[in-house]
Amino acid sequence: MADDHSSEDSDVENQTEFAGVLNKWTNYIHGWQDRYIVLKNGTLSYYKSEHERGYGCRGALSLAKAVIKPHDFDECRFDVAVNDCVWYLRADTVEIKQSWAEALESCKVESGYATGSETSLKRHDSSVSLQSNNYSTASGSSFKRGSRALHEKLAEIGTYKDILSQQIDTLQKYFDSCVDGDSKKESPNKENLPVVDFKGEAITFKTTTAAVIDTLGHCAELVVQREESWRKRLEREKERRKHIEILAQKYFEQLQKSRNVHPGPDLEEGPHSVLADDEFYDAVESGLDKMEEEQELREKLKTGQIPVTPPPTSPALQHRLWPEIDRVVMQQVTMAKMGIGECGTGWQLFAEDGEMKMYRREEEVDGMVVDPLKAVHVVRGITGREVCHYFFNPKYRYDWETTLEHMKVLETISDDTLIFFQTHKRIWPASQRDVVFWSHLRNLPNDQDRDGPDVWTVVNYSTESPDHPANVGKTVRIYLQVCLLCQTRVNPPKDGTPITRDNVSCKITYCSVVNPGGWAPASVLRAVYKREYPKFLKRFTAYVTNQTKNKPLMF
Repeated sequence: MADDHSSEDSDVENQTEFAGVLNKWTNYIHGWQDRYIVLKNGTLSYYKSEHERGYGCRGALSLAKAVIKPHDFDECRFDVAVNDCVWYLRADTVEIKQSWAEALESCKVESGYATGSETSLKRHDSSVSLQSNNYSTASGSSFKRGSRALHEKLAEIGTYKDILSQQIDTLQKYFDSCVDGDSKKESPNKENLPVVDFKGEAITFKTTTAAVIDTLGHCAELVVQREESWRKRLEREKERRKHIEILAQKYFEQLQKSRNVHPGPDLEEGPHSVLADDEFYDAVESGLDKMEEEQELREKLKTGQIPVTPPPTSPALQHRLWPEIDRVVMQQVTMAKMGIGECGTGWQLFAEDGEMKMYRREEEVDGMVVDPLKAVHVVRGITGREVCHYFFNPKYRYDWETTLEHMKVLETISDDTLIFFQTHKRIWPASQRDVVFWSHLRNLPNDQDRDGPDVWTVVNYSTESPDHPANVGKTVRIYLQVCLLCQTRVNPPKDGTPITRDNVSCKITYCSVVNPGGWAPASVLRAVYKREYPKFLKRFTAYVTNQTKNKPLMF
């Protein structure tokens, strides 16, 4: 029995995966969006697209307690709910919706979680059954009366059947007695034979059979009447459905027109926001996608770099922030050089793509997510100085920082140390963010090879500015500490030819701790970090590779 049980568990665990693109309702601003839905091992998961499956799902529902319901009038739509969490899903065609219906039903049965006919999508496949929960009370009562009359007629037929059976039994006994007398070759003793009133029995038999035929006629009439009632009922439901579809079409048209209207304050960021976490995240995600599209368009239309007017300079060593800058840079570099095991416990690998690995450790300060992040990546064809040069220089920041709305260099402490003020684009429903930080570029000695290429780093660290106080107006202040540590690796050609980009690679270590300020759901922030950090690192390194591919190496 144990072997059978383990075999059943194995079958459930190895269920065939069912996946495809469905429309998922995100929120009232962005409406229906394409999402890649996967059904496997009794769990329904969704991703933004198929190629993002490697980054983990955006959400998942267990079918163990899920309630699956078709829509009242949209044949292509169905909802999957677990308690208060509801996924509104829609297929492009009825056939695709039916395929999902069968897959969900099969998965629930195989997993042992079939919950009965109420949650079965198969029952609601036809146009009649789609409207089954909209029937009127009056119509239902008339059907009950028809059913009761039909049952009464069937009961009458049962009574007539009993009478006929008794008559047949009486005649059978008489005929049996006659046969017994003949077998003894003697005249039957009429005194011993049962007395049978053949005339009376014949009349009774005739009357009973006539009643049976009459009752069957009534049954046929009732069936015809009921069929006609069903037909009329179907016609009424078709008219009702047509009316509802017209109303729904008008509703969606009005909703589409109203999406550009600024939403009320109850939907924006704050502890009393009525937006659910998944709607909050979808809105932020759509805003980020829009920024990326704007960035791509800006790059296509761009004809020149945005000029940056250099502010006045001041001696670095005499600056009030220099002791802090020197101390923080050394601390950040030391932490960046440590392995994951040396940085404490609790680190989780949350993204991996080729040689890029990203780790995080969950931490919160006053209820706000401030998860430390550490990423390690190796990029071929670029040097550490080139990576840090493009990361530090304000001339290039608009090119690769897609969320940047406005940037200003408040002070140039030295050629390698600047103080920035940045305002980032608002992503509804979140509030707009700004940040003030100093940024320092430094060339470090290579601990592993004194004669080899040097190590470069850029450290960004939040600071204060009297001219730009925190949390003024509607903007929320970000507090950050970021360290980009880059080490160039060189594989010299064996034939003594000059070193080219084919011979170099750069090991990049990126560490950050960001407090976004304000208030936002922890699950939303972690989902955004999981989505954006890998994309940022790949986007930035691709930008550096593209900028340097036709230029001399910079060591």
